[in-house]
Amino acid sequence: MGKIKHAIAGEVVQGPYNSAKHNVLSFGLENDITVRLANGLKAFDPKIDDVDTITICGMGGHLIADILDADLEKLTDISTLILQPNNGERTLRQWLQDHQFKISHEKIMSENDKIYEIIVAQPCHASYQLSQDELVFGPILMTEKSTIFNHKWQSELKANQAILAKIPESSPDKRQEFEARIAKIKEVLHASK
Repeated sequence: MGKIKHAIAGEVVQGPYNSAKHNVLSFGLENDITVRLANGLKAFDPKIDDVDTITICGMGGHLIADILDADLEKLTDISTLILQPNNGERTLRQWLQDHQFKISHEKIMSENDKIYEIIVAQPCHASYQLSQDELVFGPILMTEKSTIFNHKWQSELKANQAILAKIPESSPDKRQEFEARIAKIKEVLHASK
């Protein structure tokens, strides 16, 4: 990986498209970045545009997976996906596994009290299987267990414990579901690196 030679920025809504165009012009990057009004991967044509990396950021993992699904044929010559889901990370990791994109890097970071996960994947042309824990926690993130990872999952633990406390004893299935989630989070947090 290195610096990009040229970028195509796609925006599906006119307002953000106008803002992106303005920002590109104001920073003098019009020769480096082309802004297009388009939905998802429709922003580029693989027969015309030399695209080898796709980045989709700032939306849920379900929507990112839907965007990739909508134009699967455009992924044929892609060497790298850089994805930043705001939620639904498990769904996105499952999609990557199902479509033979192997996760090569993961990063978890915090900005303005929000936690973001970044997932980098490449086509692997062979099937592979992530465990349920790896799908939920991230195969690399759960191994590295950074301070931010621990903070995220401590918060999730507290949230699940608060929900469990409100579930009546008359709902044993629901209680069992949350007890299992809590036990799994504790197990992952306390497993040695």
